[in-house]
Amino acid sequence: MSETRAEGRVHPVDEILPAGRLAVLGLQHVLAMYAGAVAVPLILASAIGLPEEDLIYLINADLFTCGVATLIQTVGFWKLGFRLPIIQGVTFAAVTPMIFIGKAGGLTAIYGSVIVAGIITFLISPYFSRLLRFFPPVVTGSIITIIGVSLLPVAVNWAGGGDPGADNFGNPSNIALAFVVLLIIVVIYRFFGGFISRIAVLLGLILGTIVATIAGVTDFGGVGEAAAFGITTPFYFGLPTFGFAAILSMILVMLVTMVETTGNAVAVGEIVERPIREENLAAGLRADGLSTALGGILNAFPYTAYAQNVGLVRLTGVRSRWVVAAAGGFLILLGLFPKLAAVVAAIPLPVLGGAGFVLFGTVAATGIRTLARVDFERNANVIIVAVSLALGLITVASPDFYSGFPPGFQIVFNSGITAGSIAAIILNVAFNVLGGAEERADTR
Repeated sequence: MSETRAEGRVHPVDEILPAGRLAVLGLQHVLAMYAGAVAVPLILASAIGLPEEDLIYLINADLFTCGVATLIQTVGFWKLGFRLPIIQGVTFAAVTPMIFIGKAGGLTAIYGSVIVAGIITFLISPYFSRLLRFFPPVVTGSIITIIGVSLLPVAVNWAGGGDPGADNFGNPSNIALAFVVLLIIVVIYRFFGGFISRIAVLLGLILGTIVATIAGVTDFGGVGEAAAFGITTPFYFGLPTFGFAAILSMILVMLVTMVETTGNAVAVGEIVERPIREENLAAGLRADGLSTALGGILNAFPYTAYAQNVGLVRLTGVRSRWVVAAAGGFLILLGLFPKLAAVVAAIPLPVLGGAGFVLFGTVAATGIRTLARVDFERNANVIIVAVSLALGLITVASPDFYSGFPPGFQIVFNSGITAGSIAAIILNVAFNVLGGAEERADTR
C-alpha cells in the first residue's frame, strides 16, 4: 500500500478533518448519491410487483448496506478496501438481470445469485487486478468520459421531474427549479472560496429545497408516516435459493462492475494524487466482492463505486477518505432511522437534477483531463477514443437499441459504460500492445 506519510506530513487522503467539517462534507456526499441508491430498489419492486412495505424494507436495507460497504472501502482492513474517498452504491448493471431472476424465482433467487457472485468476485480479484496494465490513460480517460456523459441524461430526467412518460415531465417550473440550483452552485463557486465553495453542492441542494418548499413543490408527508426505527435482519425474505442461470448472469454483472470500478478508482486515484497500483486494485475489488455477498445476506444488492461522488471529490478538492467514511456513517443512520431517510427522500428531483448537471459534467471533464495526456498524433489513439465513445453512447441516445438481442447480450451492452469500456480495452490491446507500437510515455 502507499505510504500514508511523506516527509513527516500526512497525505491529504488520510487527513482527519475537524468533526463539523467532516459531517457537513460527508452529508454532501450522501445527498449526491442518495437518488441513485434508492432508484434500484424502486425499479426492482415495481417490476416484480412487491408491496409497499417490502419496498420500504428494501430501501432501508440498501441504505444500511451502502454505509457498511462504504466503510469497508474507505477505512479498510486486512487486504480489503481502496482506502480512498470512494462511496459505494448499488450498481445499475444489476437491474435488468435482477428483474429477470426476480420474476422467475422471487427475491430469494436474487439474493442467492448475489451472494455467490460476491464470493466469486472476492476470490478472483487478485487475478483481475493484474489487468491494470491494460488501463493506460487512453483507456481510463475514455472510460471516465463515457461514465460522465452517460450519467448526464440521468440529471436531465431529474431536472424534468423524473419520469419522461409522466404528464408533468418537462414542466417549466421543474426545469426552472433545476437551473436555479445550478445557478446557486455556480455563483457560490464564483464568489466564495474556502470551505463555502467546497460545500457548494450541499448549499445548492439545501437552498433549492427551500425554494421548492416555498413554491409548494416539496412534500414532507412521508416523514410523518415513516417509522422511527428499523433494522435490517439477515435473510428477512427467506433463505436464499440458488439457480445456475441466475448465478451465471450475476457473475457476468460483477465482471462488468469490476471494469467500471477499476475506471472509477483510477479516476479517484489521479484526483487525490495516490495512483492505483495492482495491490490497491485487488484490495478494492475484494471489498466490492465482500460488500456484494453481504448485500445478498442483508436483503440488498451488488455494490460498486459511485461516479457522481468521483465528480464531487474533484469539485470540492477535499481528498480525505474520512469524509466519505463519515458519509458511510450517515448512510447507516438513514438505514436505521427511516424518518431521516424520508427527509432526504423529500428533496425534489429537479433540485437533484440541477446538482447532477455539475456533478456528472465534472466526471466527464475529469476524463477529458486524463485524455489530455494522450498522444493524439498517433491515429491509433484517435480511433480508440472515437470508437469507444461511439459505442458507449449508443444506449444513451437510444435505450432500446439492443432490445432485440438475447438477455445475456443486453446485460453487457445495455450499459453504455460497459460497452465503451470493453471497446477501449480491446482496441488498446489491438493497437498499442499486440500492434507492437505501445506508447511508452502514455501507458505508464
